[in-house]
Amino acid sequence: MTAAAQESAATQERMPALYLSHGAPPLADDPLWPAELAAWSKDLPRPRAILMVSAHWEEAPLAIGATERVPLVYDFWGFPEHYYQVTYAAPGAPALAESVRKLLRAPGTPVQDIPDRGLDHGAYVPLVEMYPDADIPVLQISMPTLDPVRLMDIGRRLAPLRDEGVLIVGSGFFTHNLAALRQGGTPAWSAEFDAWGRTALENRDWDALLDFLHKSPAGRYAHPRTEHFAPLFVTMGAAEAAGELAAQKSVIDGFWMGLAKRSVQFG
Repeated sequence: MTAAAQESAATQERMPALYLSHGAPPLADDPLWPAELAAWSKDLPRPRAILMVSAHWEEAPLAIGATERVPLVYDFWGFPEHYYQVTYAAPGAPALAESVRKLLRAPGTPVQDIPDRGLDHGAYVPLVEMYPDADIPVLQISMPTLDPVRLMDIGRRLAPLRDEGVLIVGSGFFTHNLAALRQGGTPAWSAEFDAWGRTALENRDWDALLDFLHKSPAGRYAHPRTEHFAPLFVTMGAAEAAGELAAQKSVIDGFWMGLAKRSVQFG
């Protein structure tokens, strides 16, 4: 880091680390949720850049996405055409990508670049609501594993970016089992897991969260695959490295189409 960058970083307010439930493309039509996301972003310090870890990109070794504007990844099917016309032309973040490479690359842990991989809906759907001007550089990286312990380690290694004005966002869904959803109401398994997760967070029961499939009620119904809960652990690692695991709060809660939209801020 140059002397100028060090001086700039020293005066930059440390950014929180976020885990958010990102919704599907129809989130934009919800009467409440977009306003909740917009209000959340207004309460945050303005980031210099945003680093997104989305449930919708699993790639090993860990991959760094596009560092210049490329088309979005419309990774969903069967929606009305207008959802495929959404754009989010945020600037690329090549300097952030280089910092990520330096922090994560080590013997036995390679980092790859996939320069034509644009933002997927786990990244751009919430960003459209939170930062609609698309004037903050955004970088997305993949999850190379779904193992909570390894993901926390990735978060710890990325934590210094928070002191450089980078907003680290783990984007998933607090409950996610589309196959088990039924018309009308919130399924019991979704409500039970959300209540358990809220209590675990409030009680700072990190061991329970790390072992959520075994220690939670309906864990395997709430997450038959764990990719939508996994980004939480990157966020937790980024918070733990700064001694801020205990400084957490649920900013958004409730349910959307039966799924828990609980979203959490650390720091």
